[in-house]
Amino acid sequence: MAGILVAVFWAILVSFLAVVLVRLAQTLRATTKLVADVTEQAVPLLADASATVRSAQTQLDKVDAIASDVQEVTSNASALSTTVASTFGGPLVKVAAFGYGVRQALGRRAAPEPERARGAARRTVVVGRTVPAARDRQRSGRSSRRQKD
Repeated sequence: MAGILVAVFWAILVSFLAVVLVRLAQTLRATTKLVADVTEQAVPLLADASATVRSAQTQLDKVDAIASDVQEVTSNASALSTTVASTFGGPLVKVAAFGYGVRQALGRRAAPEPERARGAARRTVVVGRTVPAARDRQRSGRSSRRQKD
């Protein structure tokens, strides 16, 4: 009887292992099919990505060439503006200053001075005498000094 029990136990064990192996084989087949499908779809995607990267590299090369041309044009424009400023800047400032001086001189000469302004500008100064307006200023200065003390 012990032999029959051991035989039945081994039969159940072998059956269980057979079921596990069958399921493992099904899982491996499904995994193999999945990997094959992914490979079929990935190869065209990688080819498209490679073409896109090549195109982007070509465009970057063009942009680099344009940027270097712009940098050269910028340096040329800077040199030109420096040359123009040093060549014409000083003389133009001098001409503008001269023109301003001429306008001021002609403006003063053309505008007639009123009589009061002429009289106020041409006062006679007597040495040793104080003008009455100056006396008033001196008095107000003394009174303001007293208030400060």
